Amino acid sequence: MMQPAHNIIPHLQTALTGPLQDIERHILDNQSRIEAWFAQQWKQTPAPFYSSVDLRNAGFKIAPVDTNLFPAGFNNLNPESMPLCIQATQSALDRYEASEKVLIIPENHTRNRAYFASLAALVDILTKAGCDVRIGSLLPDLEHPMEIPINPDKRITLHPLLRTEERVHIENFMPDLIILNNDLTEGIPDLIKGITQPITPSKQLGWWNRSKSAHFEQYHAVAEEFSQAFSLDPWLISPLHRQCGKIDFMNRTGVECLEKNVAALLEEIRKKYAEYRIDQEPFVVIKADSGTYGMGVMIAHSTDDIKTLNRKQRTRMAASKGGQHVTRVILQEGVYTFESVSAEQSVAEPVVYMLNHFVVGGFYRIHKDRGPNENLNAPGMHFEPLAFTRACIAPEPDTSPDAPPNRFYTYGVMARLALVAAAREMQEVSQ
Repeated sequence: MMQPAHNIIPHLQTALTGPLQDIERHILDNQSRIEAWFAQQWKQTPAPFYSSVDLRNAGFKIAPVDTNLFPAGFNNLNPESMPLCIQATQSALDRYEASEKVLIIPENHTRNRAYFASLAALVDILTKAGCDVRIGSLLPDLEHPMEIPINPDKRITLHPLLRTEERVHIENFMPDLIILNNDLTEGIPDLIKGITQPITPSKQLGWWNRSKSAHFEQYHAVAEEFSQAFSLDPWLISPLHRQCGKIDFMNRTGVECLEKNVAALLEEIRKKYAEYRIDQEPFVVIKADSGTYGMGVMIAHSTDDIKTLNRKQRTRMAASKGGQHVTRVILQEGVYTFESVSAEQSVAEPVVYMLNHFVVGGFYRIHKDRGPNENLNAPGMHFEPLAFTRACIAPEPDTSPDAPPNRFYTYGVMARLALVAAAREMQEVSQ
């Protein structure tokens, strides 16, 4: 007999103090108005096809710290979220004139088995939503279909991607719709330039063109609008940030910009900590301004951390995914995560998944060797799926704000705020 959803949610401990519980109660009290606010946003700016948002819960603050528009990790979702995934996918597909035949263009991983498991889960969702699905690979040396075993009972097949005039396809399969699951860090491949088939997400949203600083500019504006509408301090749901361009870590050029902005950002954070009487040490997260997989990330508690960068640290910051040279960074207010898995006391952070504008599930990223002020997206992490099936859609009535369903509903609200920001990014590149 299948366990009810509430029994399979990992038991997490959260250091809940002061303002956060106020925020959660405020969100619960305004649920109907908040849902109406979101409905209006989606009328103005339709959501991307899919996305995932990394959140940090500091107890005194909760905020998104990354938004991925080409998400992997679908294999980490709770199986009970499948009905939501199917319904949301069908809603997303309604935008297109035809979507019976769907071609997924994946990343060029050949050894990342976890990514292939995610790809298999995405194929499963689309198939159950009524699509005939194939995977067309951009691997330059792929000449014949290649089978990838996922488990003893499941395999996926990568097909060489072909082009005829202005349409891409695989042998004997001409798709109506192309779904990109490749973040295009290295640019748009010639094979998919100028094609006439609809492709989602937009190629312009790839990391060759998109930046985290631009996203968080959009997010800051969304947080301001939301906070004004619902009487909140936007700082409680938005990380402060700054940006440095024209930096070369190996040659140490542009380091003055880093030092100056780290000092200024730390001072801004200290003022907010003093305002809310928060007894924690401020810190800044420095990230490559584009790219994924937790690469090109470092933590600074003072300008000394910049001045004393050794060669190994500079090398790690100098390149992101695909060996792309890092020339721009975003400096982001570090948000603590005070959630942990009780069995191991491992630090955890929620990752929320959306298809269209619907929250469909998520998981906790967990790292037993990292602290509450460190990046958890690093080797050694693992995942605990969460049963968001009812939790992110509606809060539990007549319960305290720290009841798990209410916490997860709040996470769904915060993730959708980041999604509104991404929708506005998408609108800008399509103009």
